[in-house]
Amino acid sequence: MESINWKKEVINRKEDMLADLKGLLKIESVLEEELGNEEAPFGPGVREALDYMLALGERDGYQTKDVKHVAGHLEFGEGEDIVGVLCHVDVVPAGNGWTTSAFDPDLRDGKLFARGAIDDKGPTIAAYWAMNIVKELLPSVSKRVRMIIGTDEESSWRCVDTYFKYEEMPAMGFAPDAVFPIIHAEKGIADFEWIFPVKDTQKDGMILQLFHSGQRLNMVPDFASAKCEGDEAELLDAKKAFELFLEKKGLEGRVTLDQELSLEVHGVSVHGSAPHEGVNAAFKLAEFLDEQALDQNGANYIGFITKWLMNDFTGERLGVAYEDKVTGSLTMNAGTFAYKANHEGRIGINLRYPVTCSFDDVKITFNKVTEPLEVQMNVVDHMTPHHVPEDHELIQKLQKVYEKQTGEQARLLSIGGGTYARSLKAGVAFGALFEGKPQLAHQKDEYVDVEDLLKATAIYAEAIYELAK
Repeated sequence: MESINWKKEVINRKEDMLADLKGLLKIESVLEEELGNEEAPFGPGVREALDYMLALGERDGYQTKDVKHVAGHLEFGEGEDIVGVLCHVDVVPAGNGWTTSAFDPDLRDGKLFARGAIDDKGPTIAAYWAMNIVKELLPSVSKRVRMIIGTDEESSWRCVDTYFKYEEMPAMGFAPDAVFPIIHAEKGIADFEWIFPVKDTQKDGMILQLFHSGQRLNMVPDFASAKCEGDEAELLDAKKAFELFLEKKGLEGRVTLDQELSLEVHGVSVHGSAPHEGVNAAFKLAEFLDEQALDQNGANYIGFITKWLMNDFTGERLGVAYEDKVTGSLTMNAGTFAYKANHEGRIGINLRYPVTCSFDDVKITFNKVTEPLEVQMNVVDHMTPHHVPEDHELIQKLQKVYEKQTGEQARLLSIGGGTYARSLKAGVAFGALFEGKPQLAHQKDEYVDVEDLLKATAIYAEAIYELAK
């Protein structure tokens, strides 16, 4: 089928494709479990985004299916085997500091700005239009091609877990939810909380009433706040000290004193798989509070942060640092913090560990530090590592297509991020971000480069054809 010019076919459909993408980007598909019900388990925005994709499938003549309102698929072709394209339409919260509204897509300088533009709505629409092109030009493929749409990828993957309870597993496939060339290995990912006891103790010093930071375990927190009580002179001294601290560290924040002392610090949020690239606001606030004379419970909680976690993104101080040749180094992101006097303290961690590392060993090592402190560990979610060998048919075919379309070597990569690829026995992450381009997933002013998206769509179209022909 050398006669098909995939890039040209994509460019011919550019305006329709961008119109579909803008429609999807306008939907605020952030997890809202408190608003969830049987019709929309993860909240109305997430359900709306799923319905939007299923409606596109209906419009363009796919067989569509809604699975328990948490996932769905669009399918064409015939045959025993399925080629899977695994996408997600949920997004992380917008956060602060956007130039234009996060859910009002804005095209400027060839870039389309919106939450989800690159993670994962842009790539989802690219893969969808790639399927459209194959379905239209080469409908007689020998396998079924199925786009599986998830709605809880940014949290705990209940969508694909539910989906595969009812639906068959594709023989092989890819997730357009990372970077090119090909990601054939993904670290294990564990989300857990450490829960700190709050005891009745002498209330010496300033009392830490509240400490709060972070929205998601897989994001570096960009805002932290605390409230303290104490005698007036003590609080006034702390207020002055905090103003100096902000100035000295070059941080944004604010402090108010009105019966109690309220402190706020801003940081820089990035994806939890690369925590060293952000500025963890909780670490900054803890660094300040650690220098104050706090009550025993507050001091224990803050002291744990500064002694064991602050600015250590590989778990070295806790004794769990580890790396291997396939997936590199273990990373730790302290993503959520919640402390309330007379109640309890919590710290939520997103841990990503190499293919050859054992999570059981990591837990045993953590316990050596936490058990004497009576800190409990609660594992919220755990995904084991994932690895597809280099000689697999899937990898061979994708390499060939990528090299033909780009003229560049299709190197095999590994990541700390988790993509839906790992829910298939033979699944890899494949684009849509090209090498050397900035990683803006989960950040403010997230965008997709339109030319790159068109290029990715052409790669996806040929790849789908090669896998399904």
